Parts: sequence; structure tokens; C-alpha cells
Amino acid sequence: QVQLVESGGGLVQPGGSLRLSCAASGSNFSVAVMGWYRQAPGKQRELVAKVTSDDKRTYADYVKGRFIISSDNAKNTVALQMGSLKPEDTAVYFCNAIVKHDYSGPYFQYWGQGTQVAVSS
Repeated sequence: QVQLVESGGGLVQPGGSLRLSCAASGSNFSVAVMGWYRQAPGKQRELVAKVTSDDKRTYADYVKGRFIISSDNAKNTVALQMGSLKPEDTAVYFCNAIVKHDYSGPYFQYWGQGTQVAVSS
């Protein structure tokens, strides 16, 4: 099992910045991908950004140029620096990790509990 703990959500004014952090813990796992998804009320969960263990980064079009994802493979952490925030960025943000528990085994996906981000004046 892998536990993901997020931090850093909150209320911010339009145009402001927030930084989300997520740490993965557990035993006998190696991370293949870590990332962030979000879910607004009444909408489906959607990808925000993800990064692979070899540092390939993917961003949703609606955050390109505003958000930056970074990771620390040694610490199994991922962070999302969010800038130029808009009211439509308001959502619960979930940390996601895709891991292996042994080299030849399958991939497993884990989710954090979510952290609320609200962008409002």
C-alpha cells in the first residue's frame, strides 16, 4: 500500500499563486508517475499535470504557462506551483501516483484525499 498526503490548498484571489505538495509513503514501491488531477463540483475528475520518473512532464492545455509540476524521486514527492489563478481553477485537487511494488509486477494507482483550492475575490 502507498499513502499520499497532500498539503497547500486554500483560498486565493484571482491572479494569485498557490503551491500544492504531495508525499508518497509506504513500503516496497517505486514510483513511475506522479501527478495532480482536479474535480470541480458537478464535473468529472481531470488531469492537471503529471511527471514521470524520468522527468517527462505533461500539462493540460488550460494550465500550460501558468502551472509548473516538479518532483523529487529520492523523496517520492511531487509539487504543483500554480500561478495566475482563475476562478475556474476552483476545484478539489488530488495527488495521484502510479507505482510498482516489484520490478516485474503490475502497476498500481493510488490517490490522495484531495485538497480544496478556491479562487475568488
